Amino acid sequence: MLSRHSIFPALLIGLRLGALGQAEPPPSAWFAIRVVDEETGRGVPLVELETVNHLRFYTDSNGTVAFHEPGLMDRQIFFHVNSHGYEYPKDGFGYRGVRLKTTPGSEAVLKLKRLNIAERLYRVTGAGIYRDSRLLGRSSPIKQPLLNGLVFGSDSVVTAVYQGKLHWFWGDTDRPSYPLGNFHVPFATSLLPDVAGLDPELGVNLTYAVGKNGFAKEAAKMPGKGPTWIDGLVVLPDENRQSRLLAQYVKIKAPLAVYERGVVQFDDERQQFGHLAMFPKDAPLYPHGHPFLHRAGDGHEYVYFAGGMPSVRVRANVAGYLDPTQYETYTFLQPGTGSGVQRNPDGSLKFEWRAGQPKLDHKQVNKLIADKKITAGESPVHLIDIETGKPVLTQHGSVYWNDHRQRWVMVISQSFGSSMLGEIWFAEAARPEGPWAYARKIVTHDDYSFYNPKQHPYFAKDGGRTLFFEATYTFTFSGNKHPTPLYDYNQVMYRLQLNDPRLNLPVPVYEQLGDTGSTWSTVRYGNAVPRFFALPKSANGMVAIGREKKAGRLVRLVKGTDALFHAAADPAVLGKNYLLPLHEWTRAGQGRTIYAYGTKPPANGNWQRSSTPLGHVWPLPSELKIDE
Repeated sequence: MLSRHSIFPALLIGLRLGALGQAEPPPSAWFAIRVVDEETGRGVPLVELETVNHLRFYTDSNGTVAFHEPGLMDRQIFFHVNSHGYEYPKDGFGYRGVRLKTTPGSEAVLKLKRLNIAERLYRVTGAGIYRDSRLLGRSSPIKQPLLNGLVFGSDSVVTAVYQGKLHWFWGDTDRPSYPLGNFHVPFATSLLPDVAGLDPELGVNLTYAVGKNGFAKEAAKMPGKGPTWIDGLVVLPDENRQSRLLAQYVKIKAPLAVYERGVVQFDDERQQFGHLAMFPKDAPLYPHGHPFLHRAGDGHEYVYFAGGMPSVRVRANVAGYLDPTQYETYTFLQPGTGSGVQRNPDGSLKFEWRAGQPKLDHKQVNKLIADKKITAGESPVHLIDIETGKPVLTQHGSVYWNDHRQRWVMVISQSFGSSMLGEIWFAEAARPEGPWAYARKIVTHDDYSFYNPKQHPYFAKDGGRTLFFEATYTFTFSGNKHPTPLYDYNQVMYRLQLNDPRLNLPVPVYEQLGDTGSTWSTVRYGNAVPRFFALPKSANGMVAIGREKKAGRLVRLVKGTDALFHAAADPAVLGKNYLLPLHEWTRAGQGRTIYAYGTKPPANGNWQRSSTPLGHVWPLPSELKIDE
């Protein structure tokens, strides 16, 4: 987990409730401003309203601001309107804002255009989640709308369903009474939505485990100096088939160095973690990231760790989890080397699960790219931006199976994007190992961090069509010197509608060679190999490609109902000039037909290219022409 406490001093944020001992004005004395998403009509949290003299107000989780300023009531007041990933229209002078009459007891409603694909819902942690709504005398969906467990702010979350409840654990956490708070993992539970829990569209009712002072207690204080952080939270069976809640822990020293690693187990009676094992410092591989369970092709169930791409796994039982020699990494490096690359006969990287070898990191991969041993498109730590064809350097994320997409879906943050750690991307793959290739940005921030996104698969609705995720909103690492009051260093929830047409992302199209010709599919099976990427669903500017019934050739379809995939008619119209034409090539004298993109003829023989392409497809990432 990332943390700011070892770098920046904690920032205390006041609630302004009863400030300076003054009596709180009655609800009728306030002017209400409600900001809503113009598409859904839902209130938008985290919208900044700034007056001409730089008074700044921020909408609460209902999208509401309660305005009551001496000397500024019942007047025409101009408010600049600004929010990460949302946009208010410009006026004639280019200002994005509005002039409002601040009449007490009245309300103005502003509509924002959402630029983000994902929709911001509410703040999960911290103080004053529904502060302004309460000032206006309005209800809130959660039981503790102002201050819960005396928590002012919390770093990244890990969760697991255990003993019928959702268990939540966070990193370093702020409190009201002093800048230094809980550095050893606060803990809370909530009911699941299908077992009397709150609808995740509305919020989460957290029940914190607290100490005698009412502040969220330390749930994983391990011996030694510095904070304790946990990761890899998972429920696994022990040798007696009893479910155990386990996590990896690290001890941290300044500035952000790990000096000890190991495993902790949750004690059900004490409601806190106890030390279980320590990992040796020279262990070649440590797990990292949000885990998920998956039964692999060898018939065994594994815990996969998705710190970035899911490239570490271990057998799904307590014994395996405790044994660092059993952890495997998904790698293309030759055994015993740091730079030797394995490739398949077709030239693609040869990946395999292997124990006893360190996980590939960003530095190592970038050196392999610089040494021209792999291409940027082949990198296992990059995604490809579907809009530009450029690589996206990934940071931390989470991966889970999605029933609606029938694929593994990834929500992951980007390093060095529009903001250093504030961009969130969506990608999908047929297998946990990938290929993870083309991705779409779904959340953006203006010079602000939003790191360690965590999907909540147990919140998914409509058969997986609606996905929920949260991440840590903080000015840390962003270079921004103006933390957002109340929101900074807290968890913010989003929802993502997976039937959004912008999430129609290219998938691999596989060719299966046979005696009577090739079989094409977007599902990998047998010895099928990916030849290119294409869209699984129709979209504007696309043409449907299917199989001719008699000869089995690939052809454009008049109707797309039987389409195998969809290709672009003209990539220039779509603004995606990196797409390549897919041609039919026929070998003279044999009648053999193959399909390939580009203009270079296939090897071995006299090939004739079709006069016009079937369409334009997304190339294999390894063959993208990327300007570094």
